[in-house]
Amino acid sequence: MAEPQGEELQAIRRRQNELKQQYLLPAEERPKSTARGVHHAVYICRNVEETILFYRDIMGFPLVDIAENRDYAGSTHFFFDIGNKNTLAFFDFPGHPHGDYEETIGGGHHLALSVTPENFSAIRGRLDERGIPFRDFGKDKMQNMFVADPNGLRVELLSEELGFASGKYIL
Repeated sequence: MAEPQGEELQAIRRRQNELKQQYLLPAEERPKSTARGVHHAVYICRNVEETILFYRDIMGFPLVDIAENRDYAGSTHFFFDIGNKNTLAFFDFPGHPHGDYEETIGGGHHLALSVTPENFSAIRGRLDERGIPFRDFGKDKMQNMFVADPNGLRVELLSEELGFASGKYIL
């Protein structure tokens, strides 16, 4: 897939600015969100144990629940604590053929999680120890990397505080 260039890129950027002007309200004018936070985000895994070991032992997210998925007999639904009373969950679907991860419309691109600089370094060390590849995009004071979990899900870890985007407070 080729990235847009030239006039096409300029047209895209003009449209982005139009959308920003039309829909993005200044913080003091925005209504309060009707949501309280992420209860849980759910992804499909190919192997329950492999997924548990990655998130528990490498990422440092405690496993907090395992149950049968109420929507699919024999499927395991399990949850990890990702801080601030938010959880990351997975399902497996035994007997159901699933293709590999694919970036597509309606699918997820990546899961971005804020971690302290100390935890960022510790996770990076565990990835290095196990030979798990990652892309490090650290710049200035913010640490930032992408790693694929055992299911192909891209996970972004960044040391930026919650509520910020690229160093700018957005909430």
